Amino acid sequence: MTGEANKPKPKHHLVHWFRKGLRLHDNPALRAGLKNAVTFRCIFILDPWFAGSSNVGINKWRFLLQSLEDLDTSLRKLNSRLFVIRGQPAHVLPELFREWGTTCLTFEKDPEPFGKVRDANIVAIAREMGINVIVKTSHTLYKPEKIIDKNGGKPPLTYKSFQNILMSMDLPPLPLSTITLDDLENKYTPLNDDHDEKYGVPSLEELGFDTESLQQTGWKGGENEALTRLEHHLERKAWVASFGRPKMTPQSLYPSRTGLSPYLRFGCLSCRRFFKELNDLYKKIRKSPPPLSLHGQLLWREFYYTAATNNPKFDHMEGNPICVQIPWDKNPEALAKWANGQTGYPWVDAIMTQLRNEGWIHNVARHAVACFLTRGDLWVSWEEGMKVFDELLLDADWSVNAGSWMWLSCSSFFQQFFHCYCPVRYGRKADPNGDYIRTYLPVLKNFPTKYIHEPWTAPESVQRASKCVIGRDYPMPMVDHIKQSQNNIERMKQVYQQLAHYRGKINPAIKSPTMDHYPSPPPDFEKKRNNKTGKSDIQRDSNYRVQVQA
Repeated sequence: MTGEANKPKPKHHLVHWFRKGLRLHDNPALRAGLKNAVTFRCIFILDPWFAGSSNVGINKWRFLLQSLEDLDTSLRKLNSRLFVIRGQPAHVLPELFREWGTTCLTFEKDPEPFGKVRDANIVAIAREMGINVIVKTSHTLYKPEKIIDKNGGKPPLTYKSFQNILMSMDLPPLPLSTITLDDLENKYTPLNDDHDEKYGVPSLEELGFDTESLQQTGWKGGENEALTRLEHHLERKAWVASFGRPKMTPQSLYPSRTGLSPYLRFGCLSCRRFFKELNDLYKKIRKSPPPLSLHGQLLWREFYYTAATNNPKFDHMEGNPICVQIPWDKNPEALAKWANGQTGYPWVDAIMTQLRNEGWIHNVARHAVACFLTRGDLWVSWEEGMKVFDELLLDADWSVNAGSWMWLSCSSFFQQFFHCYCPVRYGRKADPNGDYIRTYLPVLKNFPTKYIHEPWTAPESVQRASKCVIGRDYPMPMVDHIKQSQNNIERMKQVYQQLAHYRGKINPAIKSPTMDHYPSPPPDFEKKRNNKTGKSDIQRDSNYRVQVQA
């Protein structure tokens, strides 16, 4: 046995398959594969048909291609290149394995249901071909299955219970160092002169996108940009030292050089590195162990990944055991007006215009437009809003996007449906001078601040002086928010009361998970709803806000 253990492992020919973890720092799968490798090739598989489909917007594709170009540049410094492969994994990988004589395949574990099915298929194909497969967790801080095991085999469905479980677990593994030339001694990547032609990163034009009207954004894809932003993020020592949320200001509504969420989504930045560096800085400044809540953004992300990992219906209402079944209206016209920023509410329309133009909106803005579409005003299903965000939002991934929409529509995780965001009052609190609205809705730029959030109330003389007549140059509000929101609160109340009614009549042994997690509104529901606290929507809702972006 001792002789077998000391026997040198055979040399192998490695393929590392990049998907989300588009980086060379903290890449345990690639690092493991490089041990005993003779040759190595790093690949990314791009489905050309998928590129032309409408469910991924141009900003998201641009960010991905920039990330791939950045990765290729980093690999060049290691005397290697990125191989961008066109096709579907199950079709192209076996051909490449045969052509390249591959004996080892490595990739980062995908915790989402679709990815797990795809990867199980590829692992089976590779092993049939005699190829060793190494899969490592690094897209999440923890292994979701370990959290589920700690919770008795079920994902925790409240953030508090999730935190309690994490407090009983060890800290996440430390991030691994960046791959350097020292790690590649006696290893090389076979390259041909036609590499760019066969395996180069394509342009948006080559993928069929019209880029003539494409606007510049504050988000450049890639690992190097991610690490630069992390450095700027950690420079906010005053925030880390005081341990508080950055103060919400009108300027917060614009992209920041410290924003990290798209880089976490594409894996340009390791969540474990973010976690560790934030911890280290806190300990350096405060001289004490950091609280778990310091990592709110990362832990909410982890929460949703854990809730979704064994639930292939996580992005649906029907068939989703943790989702309240709400009879939403089918209203394609209302959905289109919302998605295209034509609701007649400037705060909502400015947000949706920014989303379409830049691929990002602030967390406060996400709450406002999600509430407006679903339980607040339009009574359209959260699934439809989720699809729009999936197309347009740079940091939207399957688990976090679906989980956030269920939360904000009070379909799961959160039941305070009597909290509703007024598109006028809430907008005024976030953008008191209307500068944000003027930036994204220039048609309203001449309106006085007094009327900018509800321009339909301006006298006709003011509208003409502002060169924008409401109903002609900018739409009238598509709904009466006060009436509609009151009606919708009553509809939500009925849904929840119905759940409570059935909950008391079913056999406890066959209780639906939906029934367990969604009690009726509190007895003082009407009192709470009518309570005048004097606090703004933003202040009142601060205890419930979902933090999923940096």
